[in-house]
Amino acid sequence: MKKIFDVIKHNPLLSGIGYSEFEQIFNCVNAKVKTYDKGDTILLSGDQIKYVGLILSGGVKVIKDDVDGDVSILTELAVSDIFGEVFACAGVDHSPVTVEASEKCEILFIDYKKIITSCSSVCGFHARLIENMLGIIAKKNLMLNEKIEILSKRTTRDKLLAFFDAKRGVASKFTIPYNREEMARYLCVDRSAMSNELCKMRDDGLLKFNKNEFELLM
Repeated sequence: MKKIFDVIKHNPLLSGIGYSEFEQIFNCVNAKVKTYDKGDTILLSGDQIKYVGLILSGGVKVIKDDVDGDVSILTELAVSDIFGEVFACAGVDHSPVTVEASEKCEILFIDYKKIITSCSSVCGFHARLIENMLGIIAKKNLMLNEKIEILSKRTTRDKLLAFFDAKRGVASKFTIPYNREEMARYLCVDRSAMSNELCKMRDDGLLKFNKNEFELLM
């Protein structure tokens, strides 16, 4: 139990909650831990959404298939990140996305309804959990707006520049969590066209890159 808490104690969902309270939470919200190998499906599009997932080790990617069978990566999540909370909060019965293990991982699942519904013991941490969950959802909304802004760009170069600008923050050098195929899916562009554009941007003196390490020169 202590090991699990040490991994996820900095997750916004547990803000203001200590270990002794976490022990109560673990039992109160039907928490359970499952292990997945790389490539395993954690949540399949169309599955019922009953739990929020907290990543204890490894990483996952959230993907979506369109009507033509093309796959887009919506986001990639790492240790202590959370998934499923937005759909659960919105009352979406069936998942519109698939969550897949990008490497071997352990996931802590928490019954969402147990979070937002006071238990018979009237645990004092429930109000804090609800407040924390609202903050998480608000931040996810900002991230979604960021991606919409990136995808609204008309050219592949403009999409790349907007994407890099969002990922780098204030630093000129940064690392992205995607390979070329995954980045193309995230940006909803053709991989070959994107690779060609990256080379043109390098030749134009806009950036340097080596695999998934980039440096903007502008």
